[in-house]
Amino acid sequence: MALMGQDEAVSTARHLLELRKGEQARLDRIQRYMCGKHDSVYVPQGARAEYRWLIERARVNVLPLVVKVVAQNMYVDGYRPAGSDENAAPWKVWQANRMDARQHGIHRSVLTYGAAYAVVMPGKPVPVITPFSPRRMTALYGDPVNDEWPIFAVEDHVENTRGGKRRVVRVYDDQARYTLAGKVDGAQLAPDGEQWLMRHNMGVCPVVRYINLEDLDGDGVIGEVEPLIEIQDQLNMTTFGLLMAQQYAAFRQRWVTGMAPPLDQQGNPIEPFRSRVDGLFVAEDADTKFGEFGATDLKGYLDSRESTVRNIATISQVPPYHLLGQMVNLSAEALAAARDGLDRNVDEHESLCGEGHEQTLRLAGLAADDKAAWEDTAAQVVWRDTSARSLAQTVDALGKLVTMLGVPPQELWERVPGVTQTDVERWKKAASEGDALNRLNGIIEKQMQLPSDTAMPVEPTAPAA
Repeated sequence: MALMGQDEAVSTARHLLELRKGEQARLDRIQRYMCGKHDSVYVPQGARAEYRWLIERARVNVLPLVVKVVAQNMYVDGYRPAGSDENAAPWKVWQANRMDARQHGIHRSVLTYGAAYAVVMPGKPVPVITPFSPRRMTALYGDPVNDEWPIFAVEDHVENTRGGKRRVVRVYDDQARYTLAGKVDGAQLAPDGEQWLMRHNMGVCPVVRYINLEDLDGDGVIGEVEPLIEIQDQLNMTTFGLLMAQQYAAFRQRWVTGMAPPLDQQGNPIEPFRSRVDGLFVAEDADTKFGEFGATDLKGYLDSRESTVRNIATISQVPPYHLLGQMVNLSAEALAAARDGLDRNVDEHESLCGEGHEQTLRLAGLAADDKAAWEDTAAQVVWRDTSARSLAQTVDALGKLVTMLGVPPQELWERVPGVTQTDVERWKKAASEGDALNRLNGIIEKQMQLPSDTAMPVEPTAPAA
């Protein structure tokens, strides 16, 4: 594809931004719900301030927890070529770009919105990897199902400058990045100075798309949050009913008949009695009667709310004890069974996001002019084991693999929970130094065990001239 001129770049940017509008409303709604800004329950006309006050507090936002539980089980710990236990060269680019931490933003965006993006551009001393939410970037594919690389990608965000804020739009293709700028509230875009065109000459659009669900129909991707929005509204409605019952009917209201209420100095009726623990209601008229209304039972509201939370747990495959906080005397086997759905869900997301990370790391190799890394399609990312097993269980299982199946111990170190790739490399270095020292000690011991009259072999020397 040839380089675009200024007019063509502006026209392409406008076309891509127009295509973005269709998905932005949906993404903004998801973002609102993640932040707890949910749609309100029904409010009748003339509702009092107290009624509206309860509505504002009738939100139990479980959606962030659904994302957090899965995201906290996903962590890339290495990038290995096939048949090697050492990280490939692009892993240095990954760490230089702080992707050890920034990968969590990609995973959370994928789980929340259904997609995320990463841009890889040449840079010094290493290529630059920049993650993006779909609220800030959109990629256009010829075939959105089967194409590995997009035709175009557009980035749209607001940038702070000394003179205030401005809108920045960047368009990416297989040859360059085109930067345009304009007013935040305006539609006019123009090339951003002399550096508006940055050539990368990579031959592919340097944008990687991460997806939450492999959709062979091409109908778009969906995250973990959107299917739960209606159930979240149900949970809020039940919580509102609970708060209303607590406010107006959860306590016993007393009544009295046959007695005129006393009046204040202005002639207005006032409350005749003050309810207290050691108080007693007394009336002079024998026809006066006292009674009370029964309190509303809140158990139905609480059970209904718990049932809704369990529905959310079922649909999202998040164990109910994460959402309900109920976990009493669970054995290791019961805990593993409760986590089974979550583990399968995490495995699927690791498979999908893993392909995206591998594509990003290959692209980093291309941006660094490392053709071997770019052409290595067999290298794979290594995910940290976060399954719910005790350290004793894991070590016992790994020990049996060593003793019963003859697996080398060093090959199993990275499977120990909580152990990072840095720990494994340090252990291997210490083990190799220990092996060298043991060999040296063995040689010394053999020499010391030789009989004293045994002459050590002496190499012949050349005769003197």
